[in-house]
Amino acid sequence: MRILYLTLGVIIADQISKFYIKGISIPALNLNFEGMYFGESISVIGDFFKITFTENPGMAFGFDPGSDFKLFISVFSLVASIGLLVYLYTVRNKSLSLKIAIALILGGAIGNVIDRMFYGLIFDYAPLFYGKVVDFFDFDFFNFSIFGRSYDRWPIFNIADAAVSIGVLILLFFYKHHEAEDKKIRDATEELDKQNNTEKLISENEPSSKKINDGLSDGEADKGKEISV
Repeated sequence: MRILYLTLGVIIADQISKFYIKGISIPALNLNFEGMYFGESISVIGDFFKITFTENPGMAFGFDPGSDFKLFISVFSLVASIGLLVYLYTVRNKSLSLKIAIALILGGAIGNVIDRMFYGLIFDYAPLFYGKVVDFFDFDFFNFSIFGRSYDRWPIFNIADAAVSIGVLILLFFYKHHEAEDKKIRDATEELDKQNNTEKLISENEPSSKKINDGLSDGEADKGKEISV
């Protein structure tokens, strides 16, 4: 499925950006990139848009349900990613907008799963499944409250979060289109089933019709013989 290239692109872009922000050291490759220090903020467009390095121990957009749920969230995210991959395969013949949406959501999910599963080991601060997600896009849209917390800026996010959000928006925007497409597929399937059932009935009745015709032919043949005698 070529649509998986989009998923792969999201994952690569997400991980490269996170390593660039957090920094990485690979002595075997003589690679040592410092990145930003935790909490560092670089202004891009005044106070409206900044690159701010932070780490999210919980879910997307900085929501932290607590350390007790950390393992559950990591495992659930992994299972959900596998489920999305399977679902993407099942819709491979459907509309492009649906495939793009699922591919974006899958790429974003895998991008953050990598952080949760392996970053603790890679950066030597936590065991498997207990890593933190690197966030850095910092926008000042408006003040709001969610999950009982108030924000004076939009929660800091990353490319993976953005991909998931865009994928969900595409699903919502093209919802009616997807529903119409599914209805066409159901109608076409029902029509095909009707045709198959009709052909089956005809094929089942053909032997009896043939037998009657054969009987008539035999009777006519015998009658002809009697006349000739």
